[in-house]
Amino acid sequence: MTGLYELAGFADDGLAPQTRLMGVTVLGPCTDLARYRDFADIAIVAIGNNRAREGLHALLQRAGFALATVIHPGALVSASAVLGPGCAIMAGAIVGTEAALGEGAIVNCGAVVDHHCRVDDFGHLGVNASMAGGSILGRGAWMQAGSAMGYGISLAPGAVLAPGEAATGG
Repeated sequence: MTGLYELAGFADDGLAPQTRLMGVTVLGPCTDLARYRDFADIAIVAIGNNRAREGLHALLQRAGFALATVIHPGALVSASAVLGPGCAIMAGAIVGTEAALGEGAIVNCGAVVDHHCRVDDFGHLGVNASMAGGSILGRGAWMQAGSAMGYGISLAPGAVLAPGEAATGG
């Protein structure tokens, strides 16, 4: 998916409109998303907080934006994986055979979603987090840096695995 999109601007509540960020203009606050349709038809929420990301997804959709899915060129994503709208797959991430990622899921740098895993909507794998085959990350659940899920394990919606913590079958 490299080169599919050109960054037109940022919505940012913490920076003044017209501020330049990474060479791109801040359009204004997130409360004005509908106004930014003059600049773009497609958007992505670049916020790690699962609840905030979900809320902004809903605002973008109500404003008529399509949600982009972005994949870093250094990520490996199986051709049989299914990615929902608004996903972000970062550098060094791996998404395996027949894995399924819901809307707004994040697979951060070096994270692994193994074969037949499912990441429900707004699930988030932190840096170097790993899901073994057939495991399920519930809606809005967060695997922090270096955490791991064993084969076939399910993590409840909204649950958090601490850095380095492992969820195993007992």
